[in-house]
Amino acid sequence: MSVTTDLRFAVPDGGEVSGLFVRPAKARWLLVLAHGAGAGMRHAFLETLARELAVTGLATFRFQFPYMEQRRRFPDPPPTLMATVRAAVRTAVEAAPELPLLAGGKSLGGRMTSLASAQQPLESVRGLVFFGFPLHPPNRPGTKRADHLTAIGVPMLFLQGTRDRFAELELLRPICDKLSSQVKLHVVGTADHSFHVLRSSGRTDPEVVRELAQTVASWAQTTC
Repeated sequence: MSVTTDLRFAVPDGGEVSGLFVRPAKARWLLVLAHGAGAGMRHAFLETLARELAVTGLATFRFQFPYMEQRRRFPDPPPTLMATVRAAVRTAVEAAPELPLLAGGKSLGGRMTSLASAQQPLESVRGLVFFGFPLHPPNRPGTKRADHLTAIGVPMLFLQGTRDRFAELELLRPICDKLSSQVKLHVVGTADHSFHVLRSSGRTDPEVVRELAQTVASWAQTTC
C-alpha cells in the first residue's frame, strides 16, 4: 500500500511547480524522477513505473518542469531545467530526510539531472538512474551529450532499449565501459525509447516496466 501526496515547490526564475510523492509502506529508497520532453509527470509510463517501483520498496517524487506546468510547448532553457531538478531534490530531502536518495528521469529529465549533477553534486543524492538516456537526436548519432558524464562522482544506471533511436548501443556501451566500475548499462531487448517492445519478443510492456523497477531496486541495494 502506497500513500500519494501532492507537493508544490518554487523554482528560481521558473515560478512554482507541482509534484507527486508516492511512498510505499516499507520504503527503502527515494527516487526523484523527472519526466521526458513531450509528456509530464502523469504520463502513463511514469505512472506505471512509480507503481512498480513502490512494489520494490522505492518511493518516488515526480515533478513538473516549468514549461510543462505552464502548458508551454517547448522545454525551458537548460539552466531552468537544471534549477528545477535541484529544487526537486531539496523538496524530496525535506519530505523524507530519512530515506537514501537517488535521482534521474526519463529521456530529457534524466539528461538534465546528469547535467545538474556534473555541474555541482546534487544534495544527498547517492546515484543517478536514466530511463532512456538521449545520447543523440534520432538518426544523428554522436556522443557529445555524454561529455559531461565524466564529471559525475556517483554511481549511474543506464536502462536502454535495443531499438532506442536516441541512443545507439554501439556508441553508448563503450561510454559506459570507460566511465567507471560504478556505471551499469542494462539493455532491454526490442524496446524502443518509450520502452515499448515488439510482440515477437514474447513480452508485454507492463512486464518490461516491472523489469526496469526490479533492476533499479537491485542496483540501488548493491551499489549505492
